[in-house]
Amino acid sequence: MAHKGGISFIRLQRLSSGIRVLSKQAIPDISQNGGKHADFPGAKAPYVSKMKFLNEQSYDPIPIYRVIDNKGQVIDRTEEPRIDNETLLNMYKTMVQLNQMDEILIESQQQGRISMYLTNYGEEGIQVGSGAALLPRDMIFAQYRELGVLLYRGMTVTEIVNQCYGNHEDRDKGRQIPMHFGNKEKNIVTASSPLATQMPQAVGAAYAFKRAPNNERCVICYFGDGAASEGDAHAAFNFAATLQCPVILFCRNNGYAVWTPTNQQYRGDGIAARGLALGLHTIRVDGTDALAVYRAVERAREIAIQNKPVLIESMSYRVGLHSTADFSNNAFRSVEEIQKWAQEENPVEKLRLYLEGKGLWNSDIEKQFAKEARDIVLRTIQEADQKKKAHWKEMLKDVYYVMPQHLQKQMNQMEKHLEKYKEHYPLDQFQSE
Repeated sequence: MAHKGGISFIRLQRLSSGIRVLSKQAIPDISQNGGKHADFPGAKAPYVSKMKFLNEQSYDPIPIYRVIDNKGQVIDRTEEPRIDNETLLNMYKTMVQLNQMDEILIESQQQGRISMYLTNYGEEGIQVGSGAALLPRDMIFAQYRELGVLLYRGMTVTEIVNQCYGNHEDRDKGRQIPMHFGNKEKNIVTASSPLATQMPQAVGAAYAFKRAPNNERCVICYFGDGAASEGDAHAAFNFAATLQCPVILFCRNNGYAVWTPTNQQYRGDGIAARGLALGLHTIRVDGTDALAVYRAVERAREIAIQNKPVLIESMSYRVGLHSTADFSNNAFRSVEEIQKWAQEENPVEKLRLYLEGKGLWNSDIEKQFAKEARDIVLRTIQEADQKKKAHWKEMLKDVYYVMPQHLQKQMNQMEKHLEKYKEHYPLDQFQSE
């Protein structure tokens, strides 16, 4: 268990010393208002006799919590998490494995072997740090850039590659686009493309956990800064707060929603300020610091299972493309900007330096493990490439427990069509019945 130290989740009552000061300064004579505080059903706040409109500059920005600097040095020893060496090494190895998967699966997409892929460069600390702090029984609602979370939870390289290739061993049977992972046994809910739809779903699942007797499970829901602009995000925040659900709402603020920068996407103090406004326990954390993310999520989990919902805004920088369908990486930002973040605030490099400082890692181990990780991915891809696609009938199955007449009719029509025009379809690439 990590030492609680000075990690602090902000609540609405502690929004900012700045606002408290403004309020006090504006109450020179409030007795004439009949009392110092209003007690309206919709708000309990001090009266003031001087009119003043507040804006984002009226209070200090929410601080960013970090444990190590960009050289892997611990800033405050009282904040260093008590993580055993095996877990630390597993965290770092997962990051390295993730990097190798990114590199090779991008190449696979460029070669036409898979339809698309989304990289995780720059966000490895967010994914692995949060994944390591969760318990296996906690439910994960991912978006599409949480591959490191899923790797740490126990999804294998083979499972992931099979899903990207959509072959017959893919648990989705080739009916999902790549990166939409799910695993019921590991409490990972299948992702979907529309932004933020997972957020109210996650809050609903957490509410169900709350209603269960002796609940010790929480839900974590990942979303990006772009998804936070969707209406479902606001609804999720509000439902989580008012229903007091055991949920961690985890925002990956990586600076860009596809190619829209955050300064064109929202005003005010980022996503974290919304948590305070809506009554969520809130923290902003350095997403390039895996140890800070670990500590924040570990503590957030303790808070959440007490039916106190939490919002974490994890600050990072998306080094790679939004996806392989996006080739405009340098059209909206400079190469220098990308290189600066990749070199100066590299989450993998930070954790490696930390491990080296503890005597747990060195350059020889690095070379050996990187080669092993790369070989695993290459071997898995070669195997996946040889596997056939699921039988075409699978696209009509699993919708209903018993197939209704209209789907059965479509299947029969398709079967006759393929029999008549089979020379026009690559049926040899699909499994036979």
